[in-house]
Amino acid sequence: MSKVLIIGAGGVSTVTVKKCARLPEHFDEIYLASRTLSKCEALQKECGEDRVKAVFAVDADDKDQVAALINQIKPDLLVNLALPYQDLPIMDACLETKTDYLDTANYEPKDEAKFEYSWQWAYQDKFKDAGIMALLGSGFDPGVTNVYTAYAAKHYFDEIHYLDIVDCNGGDHGQAFATNFNPEINIREITQRGRFWENGEWKETDPLSVREDLHYQNIGERASYLMFHEELESLVKHFPTLKRARFWMTFGEAYLNHLRVLEGIGMTSIEPVEFQGQQIVPLEFLKAVLPNPGSLAEGYTGMTCIGTYITGIKDGKEKTIFIYNNCDHAVCNEEVGAQAVSYTTGVPAMIGAALMLNGTWKKPGVWNMEQFDPDPFMDMLNQHGLPWHVMECDASPFSK
Repeated sequence: MSKVLIIGAGGVSTVTVKKCARLPEHFDEIYLASRTLSKCEALQKECGEDRVKAVFAVDADDKDQVAALINQIKPDLLVNLALPYQDLPIMDACLETKTDYLDTANYEPKDEAKFEYSWQWAYQDKFKDAGIMALLGSGFDPGVTNVYTAYAAKHYFDEIHYLDIVDCNGGDHGQAFATNFNPEINIREITQRGRFWENGEWKETDPLSVREDLHYQNIGERASYLMFHEELESLVKHFPTLKRARFWMTFGEAYLNHLRVLEGIGMTSIEPVEFQGQQIVPLEFLKAVLPNPGSLAEGYTGMTCIGTYITGIKDGKEKTIFIYNNCDHAVCNEEVGAQAVSYTTGVPAMIGAALMLNGTWKKPGVWNMEQFDPDPFMDMLNQHGLPWHVMECDASPFSK
């Protein structure tokens, strides 16, 4: 008998809940909570009360509220699909109640556009001593890309030296400007300085200042920009033979033009301003007027291509491979009523949860995805809608 409590009811949670509901062999009882009860009720109605047993309103910023809910339900695992700001209070609630924990994105403070694993890694001894497990970043990137790297290191290389994670959304949602996941988190992420690992140290670049034009399978050539992404931090820690590790994401010119204008007039700022006698954060206001990412699925065409280029040594010879997935927006919408960006995060959250609940991935402490055997996770990706491919390359496609 396994019980799972899922916190969050946005686009990613919609996918995770529906996928979990179809797998009673892994998820006997599903409970759902969010700040907005109506969203939970709508998901429960879609999945059926026999699968989503009960729904609750909870403020995930409040550790005591979360702990009280955990004590009421007594789940075997809490899946955190709320905002990254809420990771630490939810982890504190799990620690207090001795409950296993999983999330898809690392913690970042609300008042500073910065994200890193140090805050969550600091829980390692506490979780280990409590006999509970935390699995960090069980989405796609981070998440699947970490597992791809571990899979390549296990099956294709004696040493890995160069890693480039690439994320292309080749879809078209028909909106002038919209983000494919939470606008506040998305814009905070892409307006930060770029950062990558090279020769034993972190190096920084101006935001979106380094570009490569890369070919993406079943999509074509797209402009790709160097960014910092959290999985780089854990991968260079756990694969010390890496000489360089970078992350790239595609953006169209129209998107970048909108972003530059919004940034130029201060709408992407997280510093509060006074408006009509009250303090508002411009980026939070912008989030309120932009399309809800969950509303983009209908009519969304095209697909994503996300993967890892890895160069290393096997039997004394250098080689390069590309492990990747294509995910079709329209197919995702037909299956679960979501666009592919939500799908590619929601499915890995379900898989990570299933592997924790069935004991395949089970170890007290705080862990990243690449620290476990990648094979069971890779098998489940193929079974549950995110099939992957390995392409052997003559050379790395990067010009530098």
